[in-house]
Amino acid sequence: MTPARALFLRTIADARIRITAFGLLFFAMPCIQAIAYRDSYPTLAERAQFAQAFARNKALRLFYGVPYDLTDVGGYVSWRIGGILTLFAAFYGALAAIRAFRSDEEAGRYELIAAGAISRSRAFFARAAALLIIVAPLFVGTALGMLAGGLAAVDSMYLALALIGPAAVYAAMGVVACQWLPTTRGALQLAVAVLALDFAIRIVADTTDATWLHWFTPLGWVEEVRPFAGSRPIVLLLFAAATVIVLVPGLILESRRDIGSALLAPSDTVRNPSLRFLRWPVLLALQAQVTSLFIWAAGIAGFGFVVGTISKSVVSGLSENLIEQLEKLGVNATPSGYIGLTFLFFIFAIALFCCSQLAAIREDEAEGRLETLFALPVARARWFAERTALAATIAAVIALLTGLATALGATVVGADVSFVRLLGAGANALPASLLFLGIGALLVAAFPRSGVGLAYGVVIVAFVWEVVGSLLSVPEWVLGVSPFHQVALVPAVPFEPAPPAIMLAIAFVATAAAIVRFRTRDLIGA
Repeated sequence: MTPARALFLRTIADARIRITAFGLLFFAMPCIQAIAYRDSYPTLAERAQFAQAFARNKALRLFYGVPYDLTDVGGYVSWRIGGILTLFAAFYGALAAIRAFRSDEEAGRYELIAAGAISRSRAFFARAAALLIIVAPLFVGTALGMLAGGLAAVDSMYLALALIGPAAVYAAMGVVACQWLPTTRGALQLAVAVLALDFAIRIVADTTDATWLHWFTPLGWVEEVRPFAGSRPIVLLLFAAATVIVLVPGLILESRRDIGSALLAPSDTVRNPSLRFLRWPVLLALQAQVTSLFIWAAGIAGFGFVVGTISKSVVSGLSENLIEQLEKLGVNATPSGYIGLTFLFFIFAIALFCCSQLAAIREDEAEGRLETLFALPVARARWFAERTALAATIAAVIALLTGLATALGATVVGADVSFVRLLGAGANALPASLLFLGIGALLVAAFPRSGVGLAYGVVIVAFVWEVVGSLLSVPEWVLGVSPFHQVALVPAVPFEPAPPAIMLAIAFVATAAAIVRFRTRDLIGA
């Protein structure tokens, strides 16, 4: 086996869990939306009523973009998943590239690879080729999900190509970010900052008359492709051109810089250093993650505010069929019912945040920082417990901020929803999130190298199972396996204390077992 082939295969193997998790997500979303829309609005008259009610709703465009043909199932699906899955695809592409190009270098392994076994240009192209394979499951998952939802094959593949376009562009951006910043975390934050700017421009274009701004952002190009609504295949060339244009500087910078360095190397001195953060490892971890924590909190709470502002207008356009389905779930077609259902997605987001905290814990171990730390009078069990407690505390803050932001949004539009009950909805999101944190901590302690990926997989599979199982009329006891199914849809229904208490108990036991396992096993590098 040649060195280039070995590096190619290793890059793919490193991403295998992410590939599986995101592939399942991209399969489930279009399949669910197609089936749900066809069942909820079976007649053309009902779809026309839906389109009239929602097509001009600018608040909804914050999430989904501009709709072009809501009377067609494919047009609805491309609008409903286009605005959300493109964000996931872009983040996935950037994360895959940064993991492929920076993690080995940051851990010191790439120096051995580049010491003579393979040239840097060959290594670059081997990893770039691996990124194509890593991104491909998004296309396959989306296309298969559309076909499973009963949509046309050609149009389904066309939409799938449009959705993975941002993944390719942001994979190239991730490669460039690796050249600018010397750490995986810093490069990912830079890529996310660019994605946030892209998203902001797309929002301005969708909510104003400046639709011409679409042509300046990859997220806007997805809308201009217009699957199922007067397709424009030529727009796909923009993704290919942008990927190549961005990737070429990455190749040039990669070949010219020293291994382990970056264009923006960190300064050797810190202006006005805060020494108090060095007195307690958990405070140092908090300081190191302050930017990413702010992004998580602002992003989830911001969407909570948007949900609150659109809660009143959304329920006004629901069909009788969909109202009946909501009643089967135990909620009424009211702003409270819509918000209660939406909080399942917030729980999903907070659970993913908990997984990101587990990734930070694992990163400290993989990069060898814990060996030095534990040589000091720092107990291993205490350190792991404190880091897990930090993740739980921040998750609680995010959950409460989300409830508060949603309450503020509902108050702004005059939705008839109790402010206090919305704060309770935020608190109600925490037990399930902490359950995933405890299970994930146990996975990381028991399986260090694959534990983080398994934790993400558990969250995604549980969420997809809850949504898909509900549509397929799976027996209640089978659906109950997913923690999402045990969450009461507050504020639409009263809070039920028993399920949260059980989830918190399981989370506590799993975390305790994780602490014991971490204390007794050897530290394992990347």
